[in-house]
Amino acid sequence: MQIAIVGLAGSGKTTVFNTLTRGHAQTGGYGGMELHIGTVKVPDERLDRLAEIFKPKKIVQADVTYFDLAAPPASTEGRVGTEELPADQLARLREADALLHVVRAFEDPSVPHSDGSVDAWRDLERLDFEFLMSDLSLVEKRLERLKASGHHGTPAERDANDRELAVLGRLQATLVEGRPLRGESIDPEEEKSIRGFRFLTQKPVLVLLNVGEGDLPREPEILAGIAERYQHARTIVSALSAKIEMELGELEPDETAVFMAELGLTESSLDRVIKLSYRLLGLISFLTAGPDEVRAWPIPDGSSSVEAAGAIHTDLARGFIRAEVVPYEDLLALKTMAEARKRGKLRSEGKTYTVKDGDVVEILFSK
Repeated sequence: MQIAIVGLAGSGKTTVFNTLTRGHAQTGGYGGMELHIGTVKVPDERLDRLAEIFKPKKIVQADVTYFDLAAPPASTEGRVGTEELPADQLARLREADALLHVVRAFEDPSVPHSDGSVDAWRDLERLDFEFLMSDLSLVEKRLERLKASGHHGTPAERDANDRELAVLGRLQATLVEGRPLRGESIDPEEEKSIRGFRFLTQKPVLVLLNVGEGDLPREPEILAGIAERYQHARTIVSALSAKIEMELGELEPDETAVFMAELGLTESSLDRVIKLSYRLLGLISFLTAGPDEVRAWPIPDGSSSVEAAGAIHTDLARGFIRAEVVPYEDLLALKTMAEARKRGKLRSEGKTYTVKDGDVVEILFSK
């Protein structure tokens, strides 16, 4: 699970990266080309509660890897800005499973905006435009090659060529209209033909408005103003104050509670963003619990029990017999698998069972 953190120079994206990963990457470089990578644990209080019951040797949380990437330069006629990025960064950007787009919504005279004013909507649209131009360039180049070779090859190759031409032509029209591809309906066969392009506007996006401390009371209003206008599929709009979260991360737990109370914060925005990142990827967690470990296993929402078994180990999927399943809430109340079985809360499920978020699962398999 890899998420690329993107944003225009001065948006605070590296501060957000440091906040999420507890890192110390240099900030204030205004679009420096250094790549930063960090992995964070997905907060899940269910693991702590299960650990109180099972007393495991270790607790293993799900995790998300974040990349802090340079902002692409502005596109000009005949030149696409993203193509000016270092090759390794552009590759990371295309390989990411999702984007976390940090948008500046804070005023700070010591960090002047390059355009002379703070306008979150303008900045959001500007980087969106760069990604759209990048995708459009890829589509147009591929269409040119397909049209040049369309009358060559075997009948099967020409049919495949025509199918790709049709889907890319449709995507080209979407991009020309200024719409991202993540809202486009693409069937599985079409997806196979375009998967290699790794289109940027096809990726799910978490838009994160970076507000100042003085604007915390207005955060819901600021957030609503952008969210109401930014209506796209597979998109979440949220907000935090990266500066405040960074300061919170440097405090002791008791000091953190006091500081949050003074600011009127009831939860860490940091934890919320990590959870939203996880949700953005369409993931849920099933749980395993025992004396060795209590663990969260990330799987795509809608996965079957045999697919969940494969997430643990391919041998479990290959030799799958059945899954013993109890909802987390029932296990928490009954304390043991034996008691859950006695009360009829533990179920035996076959290969086609759809695993739910929070299911505590034990896989029975043949070796």
